[in-house]
Amino acid sequence: MTGMEIFDLARYTGAAIFMGVGLIFVLAGAIGVIRMPDFYTRMHAAGVTDTLGAELIITGLILQAGDWQTVAKLLLVGLLLFLTSPTATHAVANAAHRAQLKPDLSHHKPAHPSEAGKGEEAS
Repeated sequence: MTGMEIFDLARYTGAAIFMGVGLIFVLAGAIGVIRMPDFYTRMHAAGVTDTLGAELIITGLILQAGDWQTVAKLLLVGLLLFLTSPTATHAVANAAHRAQLKPDLSHHKPAHPSEAGKGEEAS
């Protein structure tokens, strides 16, 4: 194998790794959106994993790109996505907060202090 063939193999392997890890993050975000109990936790799951997963996939595509013009376009898309995705998530969550959408705390609500000792005495 020549040096250029080794470089191409390493580049394609790195691209596959970046895209695979990005796919895992995007899938984790999709599962989080389905499984989370309320709007705010779903927004968090979607916002965080969407940005990171998409950036990793774009990094893999940059490694796989053949010419500098494609790399420049992918870098621009990555920059715009990096700036707009968290901003859009914040704007939607802020709109929900202003509309007085309350988070679902029923799954995480601690027992009232007057009821805290009752479970221990009954045992």
